[in-house]
Amino acid sequence: QVQLVESGGGLVQAGDSLKLSCAASGSIFSISVMGWFRQAPGKEREFVARIRWSGGGTYYTDSVKGRFTISRDNAKNTVSLQMNSLKSEDTAVYYCAVAQRWTFLGNNRNDYDYWGQGTQVTVSS
Repeated sequence: QVQLVESGGGLVQAGDSLKLSCAASGSIFSISVMGWFRQAPGKEREFVARIRWSGGGTYYTDSVKGRFTISRDNAKNTVSLQMNSLKSEDTAVYYCAVAQRWTFLGNNRNDYDYWGQGTQVTVSS
């Protein structure tokens, strides 16, 4: 079992920056990939970014490339999502997730085994 707790959400204006963090606990040794997903009202949960726990390889959805950066701190068992140049369309609940098996892209929510409770990000235009 892996427990995940997100933090850092809030209300910002378009163009601002925000940093989300996710702290993992429990069976850390089983983590292969950590990812961020988001879900806007009335929409399905969508992939944002992922990072390989060992090695640090990253992958982003096209809409956030160049604006968001995912990183991890293995010593602290945390993963972060630095979000710059935020847009109103980034408004959503952001979820941290863990996959125990490696997949090349890691952008399918069905590949993830554990989820955090989510943190709200609201970007006003």
